[in-house]
Amino acid sequence: MNAEAVSIRPARREDVAAIVAMLADDHIGRARERVEDPLPASYYDAFARVERDPNLMLVVAESAGRVVGCLQLAILPGLSSQGGSRGLLEDVRVAADCRSRGIGEKLVQWAVTEAKARGCNLVELLTHQTRVDAQRFYKRLGFAASHVGMTVRF
Repeated sequence: MNAEAVSIRPARREDVAAIVAMLADDHIGRARERVEDPLPASYYDAFARVERDPNLMLVVAESAGRVVGCLQLAILPGLSSQGGSRGLLEDVRVAADCRSRGIGEKLVQWAVTEAKARGCNLVELLTHQTRVDAQRFYKRLGFAASHVGMTVRF
């Protein structure tokens, strides 16, 4: 399978388990996600909140009926940059057995195009400092390291 065989569509409730499995499939995700059967209700509650918010888009990449990638695009209206909105990419993932086939690139390109269409002046993303492969991927797509991120957890 390659990126041409993949379609991008809005995520549906029945996709949540596949999305969570991809979120959990790395050293960071394993520690913070709960892949159980059934999944905790918190994932479905979060999906419902995302689905209701017109500024949030959770999409999946699908091939032959299988979810093979996902991302969330948030449109953040603001006053800075002369009142321009910004797009924020989150949770970009591709199933482990489908990586290096252009699927992630297709997802990110979709998100950039969508953000432009919704009037965004820029698209930003955060990636954990230990995800060096992801950083190389984003740099290849034209993203530049421009901020120092900070987190406080509750």
